[in-house]
Amino acid sequence: MATSGAACGRKGPPLPPLVKVPAPAADFTAERHGSVVDIQFTIPAANTDGSRPANIERVDVYALTTVGSPTEDNFIKQGTRVASIPVKAPRDPNQTIESDEPEADMVAPEGQGVDQGTVAHARERLTADMRQPIDLAAPKKPAREAEEETGDRPLAPRVLSPIDRLYVAVGITTRGRRGRFSKPVAVVMADSPRPPAPPTIDYDERAVTITWQPVGTLSAIQSAAAPGVLPSRPIGAVMPTIAYNVYEVATPEGSATPTFTRLTPKPVQEPHFSDPRITWNAMRCYAVRAVETFDDRSIESEETPPACKTLIDRFPPAPPKGLTPLASEGAINLVWEPNTERDLAGYIVLRGIEPAETLEPITAAPIQETQFHDNVKPGVRFVYAVKAVDTSGNESAPSARVTETAR
Repeated sequence: MATSGAACGRKGPPLPPLVKVPAPAADFTAERHGSVVDIQFTIPAANTDGSRPANIERVDVYALTTVGSPTEDNFIKQGTRVASIPVKAPRDPNQTIESDEPEADMVAPEGQGVDQGTVAHARERLTADMRQPIDLAAPKKPAREAEEETGDRPLAPRVLSPIDRLYVAVGITTRGRRGRFSKPVAVVMADSPRPPAPPTIDYDERAVTITWQPVGTLSAIQSAAAPGVLPSRPIGAVMPTIAYNVYEVATPEGSATPTFTRLTPKPVQEPHFSDPRITWNAMRCYAVRAVETFDDRSIESEETPPACKTLIDRFPPAPPKGLTPLASEGAINLVWEPNTERDLAGYIVLRGIEPAETLEPITAAPIQETQFHDNVKPGVRFVYAVKAVDTSGNESAPSARVTETAR
């Protein structure tokens, strides 16, 4: 008789818990101006599986100059660690919440580092030896710290002309394990253009105008044509172009380091820029950087020394228009068109007896209305005009004069 029995499975050793590692740093950028590269990114706030908070203790930034296709391992063993930014870390990396759970359920990270999810900054000052590309096939130098090997996964295909310097960021867990690398970002290692001379600043009631002298490219491959000789056109070479970025320069309170806020959405070709933000009695400082573009990649110059000016309102309103007198019993009523200045404070009404050479104000303070009722003696011919005045006390020229007699 056939028998049957239940199959027995052999119980193996327990599997190790899944190690949580931080997601890649987001919004990673590296922008060069002159000999300085400014690096910016968002600190990871979640792990690769979406759980929060991120198992992260710091973020390391690496740089590598090469003409090959670098791997993660190349950056660690042949690159330069540009910065190491400490991050507030979870006390227990396994105590996390899922991506769809509310933030209030999460145990907040702690420590002396920056907050997870905030924007971090780093800088590298370029030197001449950094322009020498690394041979990726050469023997690799020992790692500077005992961390887990990352392997030879290429990060991105590389087509380089001229030579680039690549930057990446990687989060490090509380146990020294690397997370996911950011996408590499390249900056051009060609000579940066010369900065323009310090700009000049002018303004009116509508805008601040910044102007500067244009500069030429350092990458020209031939001399300019002599007088009377037609210029030649290079064949096969793509000539770089020069444009400009304009920055507002400010020094935050309590800091000795100025900040540069770019005002140009994209580099401008002409050596002037108009800033429509007018705030009277405010000091505005501006700097300009030349931008040299090679095909689709650009490099900025050092900035010019800042040029500053305090915006003082010395601009009177326009004279009121359309002043019209209307006679009535024992009075003359005046009406006029409203002015359109944003800083208008009101109007001053002037009066005299014909043929008055000068008119005297009959309103003790600027009035808001665009009309005025004047009780006067009948049978006398009066002359009127109106001035506009702004909040800085600037008065317009008088309006056109009108005359009228009350009945």
